[in-house]
Amino acid sequence: MRVDIEPAIMYFGTPVVLISTLNEDGTTNIAPISSVWWLGWSCMIGIDATSHTTKNLKRNGQCVLNLASGDLAEKVNALALLTGSEAIPLHKKILGYKSVKDKFVHSGFTPQTGPQVENEGKPSAIKECPIQLEVTVESFNSFGHNDERMAVPAYAIELKINRVSVMPQVLQDGSKNKIDPNKWNPLIMNFRKLYSLTSEINESRLARKPEALYAPWKQKGLKRVISNFLLRRSNKRHSH
Repeated sequence: MRVDIEPAIMYFGTPVVLISTLNEDGTTNIAPISSVWWLGWSCMIGIDATSHTTKNLKRNGQCVLNLASGDLAEKVNALALLTGSEAIPLHKKILGYKSVKDKFVHSGFTPQTGPQVENEGKPSAIKECPIQLEVTVESFNSFGHNDERMAVPAYAIELKINRVSVMPQVLQDGSKNKIDPNKWNPLIMNFRKLYSLTSEINESRLARKPEALYAPWKQKGLKRVISNFLLRRSNKRHSH
């Protein structure tokens, strides 16, 4: 037997991502989100259109997605109900948000700086996060504007992943490119509560084939040329 329900939110569970963006004065703003999905080397994030992060992305067009692990839950919690905006929107006032300029100091996270960040005007990554993705904005898409249940304006923002940097200890043994989920132990937001992985419960049938099959762009020489040709022909046939 089932019942129809009307939940106030639909956060069924996604990894917690801390977004680093560049403020107008060159400092870095960090903000947690949990509406994100991935496909290839691109991702989509869902975000409040009035947020300080959104304003920074519109102006600067780049950010770092810092993927948190379960042991960082306390620091992530310290970022909750904070905004980098001095003028706080009404819906955030109702929720109890307060304006904080330096969120690194407030949360206890450490900015990861270096010549590349300083010379190119990029936001600082978060040193404690085991996985960091440097991305650029591809497009802003209005989201949910026809849904009368959306209380605030929102964007679905397409991001292109340009660089992936990880702590070596989260890699699978003997691999230079594969992340071991159990070593990473991602922090998950599930209906406003924080969870982490326990252990793998079953083998995925999707994992039985080599992961390299998902990345024909990593092939070399003639093999890459043939693969690209066959994929383009197949994609063209099946996209109509």
